[in-house]
Amino acid sequence: MTAAGLGIIYLFPLANKTIPSPLVCIVVLTIISIWLGLDIRTVGDMGVLPDSLPIFLLPDIPLNIETLLIILPYSLALAVVGLLESMMTATIVDDLTDTTSDKNRECKGQGIANIATAFIGGMAGCAMIGQSIINIKSGGRGRLSTLVAGIVLLLMVVFLNDWVSKIPMAALVAVMIMVSIGTFSWQSLADIRVHPLSTSIVMIATVIVVVWTHNLAYGVLVGVLIAALNFANKVARYMTVTSRLDRKVRHYEVRGQIFFATSERFVNAFDFKEDIDKAIIDVNHAHFWDITSVSALDKVVIKFRREGIDIEIKGMNEATATLVDKFGIHDDPKKIEKFMGGH
Repeated sequence: MTAAGLGIIYLFPLANKTIPSPLVCIVVLTIISIWLGLDIRTVGDMGVLPDSLPIFLLPDIPLNIETLLIILPYSLALAVVGLLESMMTATIVDDLTDTTSDKNRECKGQGIANIATAFIGGMAGCAMIGQSIINIKSGGRGRLSTLVAGIVLLLMVVFLNDWVSKIPMAALVAVMIMVSIGTFSWQSLADIRVHPLSTSIVMIATVIVVVWTHNLAYGVLVGVLIAALNFANKVARYMTVTSRLDRKVRHYEVRGQIFFATSERFVNAFDFKEDIDKAIIDVNHAHFWDITSVSALDKVVIKFRREGIDIEIKGMNEATATLVDKFGIHDDPKKIEKFMGGH
């Protein structure tokens, strides 16, 4: 039945492109299933369909902090997964229709809809890649098509639930296989050989975790963490410290990003035992990002001063200067004394 459904989906458009082939697949397989009395799983076997329109109802739960704390982890997970899937769906739809969409408006609309649907017994929802692809393949291009799809589905489930319950699951599986084939990036398999290894690792790890855990949030989290580590590693490679000696004055020039991954290399780049009178550190082409980098700068300044070498730092950009002024200690005698006591 699934193979027959795939045959209808891919072959019917050769004869007629007006009627959506997935709809034809569902109708034809349902008729065949009922006519032949096939003993196969149907939509009705998956659960009881509603038999009335939604009604307004307030949840019968205590509205207190304890209830909110119970709901919090699930609501956060739903929000993360929902927003991620909606953004991915919007990107795919934009590519397929060669249009642009306002992602912020989509997120706001999804949030408002989820709040409203909770008061009529509905579940939290988000944009669905599968349904969106089917909609586009069937000729839907505007928002009216999604509104019609929702209303028709509601009417069918409520008023034609006896017929809907007889739809064979094989027909829906065939439709989802078509969606999977259409949305899968086949070129990505060939690109694994030419793309950077770090990029391929992120893609493969994300897919494996999503498939293994059946949780998009976990897969995205793993992918983001690996990508962040790869990015930090790449940025760290471009941090350099060069120097030149001019009459017992050592001029250091720092280039690149100073953060937790490069702070140790930054400190080790200076020679604190050199016989010089003054050290000038030019950070005009560098940026300090976090407290670890500021602490590294403090260590450099304090070590030079401890060796009796005058130290000057010049070229700080505004963001770096603000961070150093807030968290740095090398210009505060009391903080230096406390730092030296701890080391």
